[in-house]
Amino acid sequence: MNRSDLDDIDIGILTNILQVNQTVTLLNLRENKISDEGAKSFADALKVNQTLTTLELGGNKISDEGAKSLADALKVNETLTTLDLGSNKVSVEGAKSLADVLKVNQTLTTLDLRENGIFDEGAKSLADALKVNQTLTTLHLQDNGISVEGAKSLADALKVNQTLTILDLSHSEISDEGAKSLADALKVNQTLTTLVLDANEITDAGAEALADALKVNQKVMMLSLKRNVLLDYAMKVLADVLRVNQTLTILDLDDNEISDEGAKSLASALKVNQTLTTLNLRENEISDEGAKSLANALKVNQTLTTLDLNGNKISDEV
Repeated sequence: MNRSDLDDIDIGILTNILQVNQTVTLLNLRENKISDEGAKSFADALKVNQTLTTLELGGNKISDEGAKSLADALKVNETLTTLDLGSNKVSVEGAKSLADVLKVNQTLTTLDLRENGIFDEGAKSLADALKVNQTLTTLHLQDNGISVEGAKSLADALKVNQTLTILDLSHSEISDEGAKSLADALKVNQTLTTLVLDANEITDAGAEALADALKVNQKVMMLSLKRNVLLDYAMKVLADVLRVNQTLTILDLDDNEISDEGAKSLASALKVNQTLTTLNLRENEISDEGAKSLANALKVNQTLTTLDLNGNKISDEV
């Protein structure tokens, strides 16, 4: 029922059914016209419903009041595992309400708050919750105005949290300082497998810190650094990691400023690396010389299955 033009009145009817229904497990109501009143109706239903596991409310008009209603419901609901509130109007207070419930709720595994406005203060509240929560595995916080301070708070949480496996902070403002804080956390964290830091103004210094962490971290399997400001030096330090790291399977470097020298560094590492399966280098500055180096590496590499070089400066002859 996504994009069905449903408003709060429609939702009131639907949630009345939900209070007695014992079969529906997933409800997708993305991109409708649901506001706080509709969210309150869902909250009332969640207090009694015992079957719904996934509620997708992304792309609506829910603000802090609606988020608080849903948070209150999660204090008693014991079945919902996924809550999607992405692309709504949730700000700091809404994030605080959700953070408070995460300290007591023991069933929610996925929380999506992308494209809201929780900023650093909201991120800090969620980070405090992560220090005690033992069930959440996936947290989407991309495009929330989170900067260095928010990244530091989340990094501190990652040093003690033992359940989160996926953290998405893309389209934020964490820069090198935030990346360094997260890198320090990765040196001790034993559970995070996916870290997405796209479009964060990270330069070679931030990449170097992350690379150092990956030399000791044995859990991260996917690192995405799309649309940052990484140059060839960053490729050199990441290549050094690929020579020793035995867990990273996906490395996404789309839309940076990597030239042939960076491609050569990565190619050299691919000759010995035995775990990477996907390398995304599209939309960079690689020409024929770098492409040839990568091609030669593939003659001996036995694990890479996907190499994306679209949008570079490679001629048709190569």
